[in-house]
Amino acid sequence: MEKRTISFSPPDISESEIAEVAKTLRSGWITTGPRTKLLERRLAAYIETGRTDIDCSKEEAGLKYAHRVVCLNSATAAEELNLRMIGVGPGDEVIVPAYTYTSTASAAIHCGATVKFVDIRKDGDPVTHMPEMDYEKLEEAITEKTKAVVPVDLGGIVADYDRIYEIVEKKKGLFKPIESDGSPMGDLASRIQKSIGRVAVVADCAHSLGASRITGNEKKYCGRIADFSSFSFHAVKNFTTAEGGASTWLPIEGIDNSELYEMYQLLSLHGQNKDALTKNRVGAWEYDIIGPWYKCNMTDIMAAIGLRQLDRYPGLLRRRRQILTAYDKVCDELGIQHLVHHTDNMDSSNHLYTIRIPGIDEETRNRVIVMLAERGVAANVHYKPLPMMTAYGKDCSAYPNAYDYYHNLVTLPFHTLLSDEDVEYVSDTLRNVITEMRA
Repeated sequence: MEKRTISFSPPDISESEIAEVAKTLRSGWITTGPRTKLLERRLAAYIETGRTDIDCSKEEAGLKYAHRVVCLNSATAAEELNLRMIGVGPGDEVIVPAYTYTSTASAAIHCGATVKFVDIRKDGDPVTHMPEMDYEKLEEAITEKTKAVVPVDLGGIVADYDRIYEIVEKKKGLFKPIESDGSPMGDLASRIQKSIGRVAVVADCAHSLGASRITGNEKKYCGRIADFSSFSFHAVKNFTTAEGGASTWLPIEGIDNSELYEMYQLLSLHGQNKDALTKNRVGAWEYDIIGPWYKCNMTDIMAAIGLRQLDRYPGLLRRRRQILTAYDKVCDELGIQHLVHHTDNMDSSNHLYTIRIPGIDEETRNRVIVMLAERGVAANVHYKPLPMMTAYGKDCSAYPNAYDYYHNLVTLPFHTLLSDEDVEYVSDTLRNVITEMRA
């Protein structure tokens, strides 16, 4: 084969996104403004319906999908604000799978909470092979200090939320909601905890925009399954705004969406009760600072990319499915376990293509990655379990299933800039490397 250079995960940016960004720059409005607000409404429509063609600039649709999604500067900020909205703080525990990226855990730590890791099931889910939490261990981990559990839709595969809700409902007798401290944030958090009445399910949907699962005999898209959800729009994600992310939530009894939305605005913009767009109106300069909060809003430049990405998103997902079908074929041929992205009750967003090569150790896995790179194919590993990291103790002995899952895992390049010829080259290169390794 003639050698090719296959990047791992470059962003798929078309002339449409470039033109929208240029238009934004020329508009004179580049921070949070009309494009960010429109993207929020369009994302809300997509999360509810799976459609990207609903015109949310029109009054009826605009009102219907307003105040249901908040666009921010990262998924980490989105998860942190989700946790702060439900009052997570010092003395609380947040349950996180041992197999995930650091942002899943660090957001809870930013809130002052203690992270309690739970090991994954041996070899992951028996159908999809996604490294889901061991749900029996999750149930055991819940105590009177637990305020949230953070499931992770790793690779775009949707976690078993029916099982998670069953567990948190079963353990609701341990849950003690906080009382208001008299502040606007404390009052809202107390009302949210009392309304939910159990440990909150705060999903890490960084990988799963557009994924869906049958829950309660109804197809639901990620963002409309967990109590609160966070999405990532980082450059390596299926849908990107360069950096960026979003929060969304399910309706909460007794609390209007507009109240939740307004608190997210305050939390993301220094606690200031008027954003730049509102202050720009005639005579509307004066504002108040409600709390000494954070700065993590999305800009209209980022939203401009997202608006045009969303136009293209169904096609991008279809192309990813074509690529994974080709990868599945070669992996099945080689006897290599891979993620199963589509089942009878779940459709993934097809974000990562991870494989586990049987019978090899960590050192051999690393050699496979080098061999692929020498032939022009960039590969990666998703992820090194968090307990192996310095920040989390560098000790994975309590999480043997997470380590076992990681030690022979390789992530193949999987993105929509791959041509059919590129996909064939990756497949042939993998076949040659595995054959050489086994010789």
